[in-house]
Amino acid sequence: MGRLAFLAHSENENTRHRGALRATTGWRIRIGTVAATAAMVSAGIVLGAGPAAAAPAAIKLTSVSCPNEIVQGQLSGCVTELQNLLNAHGAGLVVDGQFGPSTLYAVREYQAATAIAVDGRVGPATKSKLYATGGSAPAPVNLQSSSCPANVVQGDKGGCVSELQRLLRHHGYAVDVDGDFGAGTASAVRGFQSSHGLTADGQVGTNTKRALYDTDESPSTSVDLRSASCPANIVEGESGGCVATLQALLNGKGQQLAVDGEFGPATLSAVKAFQSASGLIADGQVGPNTKAALYANIGGGGGNGAPAPINLNSASCPNEIVQGQRSGCVTELQSLLNHHGADLAVDGDFGALTDSAVRDFQSEKGLSVDGHVGPNTKAALYGAVTPPSSPPPGGGYGKILDVAAAEAGTVEGSARANSYGSSVGLSLSTSDYAWCATFVSWVAKQTGATSYRNSYVSGWVNQARAGNYHLSVTTDPQPGDIVAFDWDGGSDFTGGNEHIGIVRTVSGSSLTTVEGNTSNPNGGSDGVYVKSRGTNNGYDVVFIRVR
Repeated sequence: MGRLAFLAHSENENTRHRGALRATTGWRIRIGTVAATAAMVSAGIVLGAGPAAAAPAAIKLTSVSCPNEIVQGQLSGCVTELQNLLNAHGAGLVVDGQFGPSTLYAVREYQAATAIAVDGRVGPATKSKLYATGGSAPAPVNLQSSSCPANVVQGDKGGCVSELQRLLRHHGYAVDVDGDFGAGTASAVRGFQSSHGLTADGQVGTNTKRALYDTDESPSTSVDLRSASCPANIVEGESGGCVATLQALLNGKGQQLAVDGEFGPATLSAVKAFQSASGLIADGQVGPNTKAALYANIGGGGGNGAPAPINLNSASCPNEIVQGQRSGCVTELQSLLNHHGADLAVDGDFGALTDSAVRDFQSEKGLSVDGHVGPNTKAALYGAVTPPSSPPPGGGYGKILDVAAAEAGTVEGSARANSYGSSVGLSLSTSDYAWCATFVSWVAKQTGATSYRNSYVSGWVNQARAGNYHLSVTTDPQPGDIVAFDWDGGSDFTGGNEHIGIVRTVSGSSLTTVEGNTSNPNGGSDGVYVKSRGTNNGYDVVFIRVR
């Protein structure tokens, strides 16, 4: 029971019991504790639980009837729904609609397991993840497989619909992954079809399926609206990463926008609605007050009020991160420690529990146990998060294919895939942005073949066309070359409908590639996979030679 009590403590409380527990049972005790706790909770014997009263009727967490954040102490149908979802993920809770200590524990365990800020608060990020990770929804089935009908339509249920919903979410549509093709999914399908020049009939046939899988790049949502990278006032007519971030944040507040980086009428309407609901002047201009309101009480990406994460190896972080500091470097540190099994609140504050977790990690990895996060600890935090070892850097263009091919099978959202972002200064989950060009950048960094790095396909194409960074365009593709695809045609590589990978084999107009942020040929999660492509399949292709 000491472990449960610990989880309810804040960062500055006494850590003696935690240290004693780990001294005898080891760093990975959390797994065994979860199972034991789940059994006790189910039996009604945790924390003096008595006979359960009838639970309030479940209410969908994303409905207007539920608060933006569901927290300990609440009793409602929203909590009933939360407990049902947590149980679908193996929590073993008594479903009573009461957000007590056992529910708090289960929330924190779920957040740690899915790399969400471990704050015990069920905000937009946790709600979205609970639905997106499926719970009791049917397992996704590749839409292009023989297991799915030629046309997936409203009223259908099953794994094909789960996959459709997962893909729609990847494109920025706020649908629940429940395997049930209802009105909300139909509306999202029509919106997707309209934005991609398809017949907006709500039926998911051959062309819609292809577009769902082929649209592998979208505007990055990693830009902080409050940074100098974005205008002081973001207004209708603008486009790019700042607008994409704005749209993603609005969706987190209940809107249903396509995250396309274009500030059009729909985005303007959503901004005004958000401003009105937040007590701001509804002028549609996203200035300092609107930005602050958008970032207020975000349930993930750094926790409730935590500084935005900063890569530990960047110049913005000190050589040694130590107890007492509060910064985005600490936010990043806590997130990494949670990837390794810690149960920290990600608040950006390096207190006693973070210090204890650092020391536990250092001990487990055979490092000097001093609680100081210096170069060796930083390297271990990033390196050990990525289980299969990387091919050694170096070797130039001749090693590009070897390095890329060694990553085949890496799944999107895994710690391995997330580490690719370090090549372009990103510390985001690959589940949250289009990362095909980031993967190419990572391969380039591993080999040293070129110093160019960019998370956009257009950047790679433009530099190759200009002959910069030892890049050039070639019409004689060879294994190890880079290949860029413009699914819309025109070879302008604009509009967020592009993709990029590494050439594996070439045979006439056919080729195979190694690609990141691409669909699994066998169904399941996106990741790094070998794909079959061509130069006469209705899309434009540019081959890039690295020399």
